[in-house]
Amino acid sequence: MKKAFIISGLVFFAAITGCSDVKRHPGRVYMPDMGNSVAYETYSSTDRLDTLGVKYTRMPVPGTIKRGELFPFPLAKDAGTDTTNYVLSKQVQNPLKSLTAGELKEAERLYLVNCGICHGTALDGNGPLYNGGSGPFGVAPRNLVSDPVVTNMPDGQMFYSITYGKGQMGPYGPQLDTKQRWMIVSYINSKQSGGSGAAKDSTAAPAKDSATAKK
Repeated sequence: MKKAFIISGLVFFAAITGCSDVKRHPGRVYMPDMGNSVAYETYSSTDRLDTLGVKYTRMPVPGTIKRGELFPFPLAKDAGTDTTNYVLSKQVQNPLKSLTAGELKEAERLYLVNCGICHGTALDGNGPLYNGGSGPFGVAPRNLVSDPVVTNMPDGQMFYSITYGKGQMGPYGPQLDTKQRWMIVSYINSKQSGGSGAAKDSTAAPAKDSATAKK
């Protein structure tokens, strides 16, 4: 009887101890950050990392690009009235030698969303902002299918103009990634007289530009 009482007491004590909320301290963990990592959402605050001395900028390593991305445009925007890089951009080749039917359709959508309001859905320079002279723009944007300045412009120079802006046209580098801008260039080529969407020869000599008309 006494033995059964002792066993019952031990079982009761073990049950009470096992169910208690007593905090237990595990043994030391080697490299705890690997065992208990903290997940960070993209663009979330990294203040905790900073307090730990970890400098995380969320920026890619300089000189690298993500998988599947086209190489970035090699020329920076000219400063002030300098046109050195604008002229050099003639030699930059379009990496998209041709577009598939699906890509051409997407290029058309990108053009209509970003360019059609000025240059028009027919690329004739008569978009809603000009509207035959009755819109808020007093000067018609470039006619992309017949203006010799554009039809003779090498792809690299057209890409430069889209990226950094030209005349009264603003820059679209922040709105469109590298491939999207090259796609729009190819789409414009496909709509020009006899155009097939193929890249233009970079040695073509563009017609003399005008300081008053928008590209």
